[in-house]
Amino acid sequence: MRAIWKGHIQFSLVTIPIRIYNAIDTGKTISFNLLSKEGHNPVSYEKKDKVTGKSLRTEDIIKGYQYEPGQYVIVEAEDFEKVKLKSEKVIEIEGFVNRDEVHPTLFETPYFIGPDGDVAAKTYGLLSETLKQTGKIAVGKVVLRDRETPLLMAPHEGGILMYKLRYPSEVRSIREVPQLLEVKADKDQLKLAKTLVDSMTKKFSQIEMKDHYYEKLKSIINAKILGKEVVTVSEEAPKVVDIMTALKASIDAAKKPMEKAKGSAGKKVKPEKQKAARRKTG
Repeated sequence: MRAIWKGHIQFSLVTIPIRIYNAIDTGKTISFNLLSKEGHNPVSYEKKDKVTGKSLRTEDIIKGYQYEPGQYVIVEAEDFEKVKLKSEKVIEIEGFVNRDEVHPTLFETPYFIGPDGDVAAKTYGLLSETLKQTGKIAVGKVVLRDRETPLLMAPHEGGILMYKLRYPSEVRSIREVPQLLEVKADKDQLKLAKTLVDSMTKKFSQIEMKDHYYEKLKSIINAKILGKEVVTVSEEAPKVVDIMTALKASIDAAKKPMEKAKGSAGKKVKPEKQKAARRKTG
């Protein structure tokens, strides 16, 4: 695994040399090239003036902020230099908080943090174990690509996992979602819904986490490479039924596998069969 960033974690007077690694396997993403319909030739990206249709070079393009429809203020390269932050290659921890204080909507990209060298490994291990035993996570900031980025660090399988965070101001309020009404749940419906949830409760590790779209798309691509015919099966949209009917049917369906398992586990051998088995072994 190759490091994508090298620097230090710093909190109070403690400094730990670290390296950061991608936690996401980008090899599991299928990418495509754009081709012309006739000839299947690669399509190039052309920068054109939307009004005149004239092709532009990189040096012919500037940046503008639209403050009104059709009205732009030009932002020059020197303007960006004025707000550019100095990158010191330091992750500065601002404090340690309880994990449930950070809302899931703020989580962005995950990364692995590892120690940079044998000397750093001991201090790194101390921080990891401290986070684990206190149940706290570290929240801090780092300058990446000239921008200050908030981040979170948490213990993870003997190491430290880092998440880039969004700023709270970037996340919209769920109250903006249309038709989000404060409706009081029906008592009977709620009771059945809870029963269904209880019957379907299991460990996360027992739930299949597999990208079926990736697998199907990959098989189609492989079939096309081999010149095979691709056969697809159309799926019907699920029918919407009355909530009470759906809940009761779901509970019955969830109970059947459990009843079957209990029945096979508690099934007793009849006396006649036991005697016959003894005669054979005797």
